[in-house]
Amino acid sequence: MAHNQFELLRQRRFLPYFIVQSLGAFNDNVFRQAIIALLFWLAVPAEQRTLYASLAPAIFILPYFLFSAIAGQIAEKLEKSRLIRIVTMMEIGIMSLAAVGFVGQWLPLLLVALFLTGVQSTLFGPVKYSILPAVLKPEELTGGNGLVEMGTTISILLGMVAGGLIFVTAGEHGPAAAGVAVVGLAVAGNLASRFIPPVAAGAPDLKIRWNPIPESLTLWRLTRRQVAVRNSVLGVSWFWFVGTVFATQLPDYAALHLGGSNTLYVFALALFSVGTGVGSLLCEKLSARTVEIGLVPLGAFGMSAFILDLYFAQPGLAATAGLDVAGFLRQPGSWRIVLDLTGIGLCSGFFVVPLFALIQSRTPHDELSRVIAGVNIQNSLFVVGAAAVCMGLRALGWSIPQILLALAIANTLVALWIFSLVPEFFMRFLSWLLVRTLYRLRVRGIEEHVPDEGPALIVCNHVSYMDALILGGVIPRPVRFVMDYRIFGIPGLNWLFRTARAIPIAGAKEDPALLARAFEEIDAALADGQIVGIFPEGALTKDGEIAPFKPGVERILARRPVPVVPMALRNMWGSMWSRRDSRLGRMRLPRRLRAHVEVVAGPPLDGREATAALLEAKVRALRGDAA
Repeated sequence: MAHNQFELLRQRRFLPYFIVQSLGAFNDNVFRQAIIALLFWLAVPAEQRTLYASLAPAIFILPYFLFSAIAGQIAEKLEKSRLIRIVTMMEIGIMSLAAVGFVGQWLPLLLVALFLTGVQSTLFGPVKYSILPAVLKPEELTGGNGLVEMGTTISILLGMVAGGLIFVTAGEHGPAAAGVAVVGLAVAGNLASRFIPPVAAGAPDLKIRWNPIPESLTLWRLTRRQVAVRNSVLGVSWFWFVGTVFATQLPDYAALHLGGSNTLYVFALALFSVGTGVGSLLCEKLSARTVEIGLVPLGAFGMSAFILDLYFAQPGLAATAGLDVAGFLRQPGSWRIVLDLTGIGLCSGFFVVPLFALIQSRTPHDELSRVIAGVNIQNSLFVVGAAAVCMGLRALGWSIPQILLALAIANTLVALWIFSLVPEFFMRFLSWLLVRTLYRLRVRGIEEHVPDEGPALIVCNHVSYMDALILGGVIPRPVRFVMDYRIFGIPGLNWLFRTARAIPIAGAKEDPALLARAFEEIDAALADGQIVGIFPEGALTKDGEIAPFKPGVERILARRPVPVVPMALRNMWGSMWSRRDSRLGRMRLPRRLRAHVEVVAGPPLDGREATAALLEAKVRALRGDAA
């Protein structure tokens, strides 16, 4: 069983797909950069090069507006490995046409091939991300998306470098070499696609509607059904806006403000790309193999901080020009800029990977391809908008550092707006920060025993005020915790519990009406296929031992006998926020800061057979192993 994302690269369910998408991104950028290199090779006048350089991105992105709605429906209807083989066969045909354009040095034909490449990318886009939840377990989604983001980012960088070098290394045979390269890469991608195992269609009975305008509106509405998904889509599109602004300004920034040559621009782009790849890969480690959207605020505000520091690091024009990488690194303040460029990429990975994982985990499987297609349409709008904003600001006389300053401020404001609309993002960030600051966690049995879908009841011993945050952070799916109404109502924390959709409960003598409402809400959540977490002891342990389980768990299961997963918290007694060292309203220094805490899950029990006594025995056994 895979225990980190790199294990996925040894498994057929993931590796061929990863190779296909990486080769596709690599080939797209080899092709686009080779067109620009051909213009220099043909000594095309500068104004014509500028025209082609402006036309190329627009031609490539136009199919996303025209065909994403259709592409999403096709990706929903067809078996996914078959669709990937079809798309890679299209790529062979398109790149063969491009090869003719290179050899014949026909720029209009190359632009036609570029448009068709955009069409092929549009068809591949929805299946690229919708296939992941079908082949990965929930606890693998963050790691899998991190690998995909890393592979895409590095492939784009290497593709740009390779495309630019073809005409340099091949000399007079440059056009033929470019044609052979793009066709060969397309063939390699198609061969790899044939090793992708079959993946069932999301909605095989879907009737495809071919009118793109109403269907684009339908896809847009699909992306807005759930608040968290809607704002995750907005976050992904904003990421593309920020990335477009940054990427379009980077060449001139490297030349004008860093005093660099073309090699310095490539170096700056490499720092950003490698940073993004590393940040994407770190998401699994930082999230403890869950879909941890608490990383999103960390990424958003980290991006703003590094972009802001980049402004202050070099607000004016460079005193020199034509520096290579070594020359730049000898300049005062250069390593600060290196850190900023890498940090922007690193935080970008923290920002976008959890957003994609959340979209995939919370969107119904029979809608996911269409939702991803809707994301692509919105991304395209934001990319075009970013390019227009940059051109407008430059026309008004803004310098690149001023644009970066405005971007840092805008990114902060947009992030605050998104997090105010969905407090779950910020709430998860706070819980992630608290748990990983106060404890060192080890998790066992979660991925094997917590069901990937469907209702389940989680029962666990209750040691500290942090128990729900810890369990919620290590269980891949959202958990609705049942908690004492007095804790639920603590001023300042009440919004946190409401955001987590906790269920307040009271004793029968305290508030029978609230008790009845709690059981109704628990049953409704289970009926809806959610996970509910309870602490059957009914209160925090006073002596570190497990108290007898109360019969409320039997009342829940009598009405709805769902699977019950016993879990145990080990080594929590004496740690921060356990009652051994704290009381509400009074705190003492805990005996163990950064305590090594374990969360252990056992095999699920049949809800028709589980009793309070049996569950207590199971939890005791799980906890007793620590001795």
